[in-house]
Amino acid sequence: MKITYNAPFTLTFALIATVIHFLGEDFTKSFFVVQPTMDFSNLLDYFRLFSHAIGHGSWDHLFGNFSLILILGPILEEKYGTKALLVMSFITALFTGIFNVMFLSTGLLGASGIVFMMILLSSFTNMKAKTIPLTFILVMILFVGKEILNSFDPQHAQTSQFAHILGGIFGAVFGFFTGNLSDKTTKTATS
Repeated sequence: MKITYNAPFTLTFALIATVIHFLGEDFTKSFFVVQPTMDFSNLLDYFRLFSHAIGHGSWDHLFGNFSLILILGPILEEKYGTKALLVMSFITALFTGIFNVMFLSTGLLGASGIVFMMILLSSFTNMKAKTIPLTFILVMILFVGKEILNSFDPQHAQTSQFAHILGGIFGAVFGFFTGNLSDKTTKTATS
């Protein structure tokens, strides 16, 4: 038996985030945190809109996110492909960064939005035409519903519920879109 690099996006993402964290807090804050305001003349601010998903505030933060990404990522890469999962993750990170700059007064870092995107997206892995998986409904209630409730609780002020909620919404949209798209291509191929 040999070890294979079975999930290129997932493994590369985890390795890069770990290396970035090893480089230290100052390095992370310089390049991998979306600030609450944006200087449109600073190219680095554009980079931070999506690079924040690579930076993490602590080892616990990194381990918490990547324990789920390393479980869900390979399954999703097998179902949707490496390139598609990369694009979905990039879009999720970019829009959570933009949302943070537009509507919030705090900084943002971490891959939590991508984690929630993957959680919701994984509930669509066996979706059939004109159906809504019960797993999707339950996951939406449990994960996104909990984050909506937590957003009203001052005790959870340090956690970015909006990134979790937005990531979950993107996971749901990607799941519906790619599920219906792959179903149509299957019908066309078998016709």
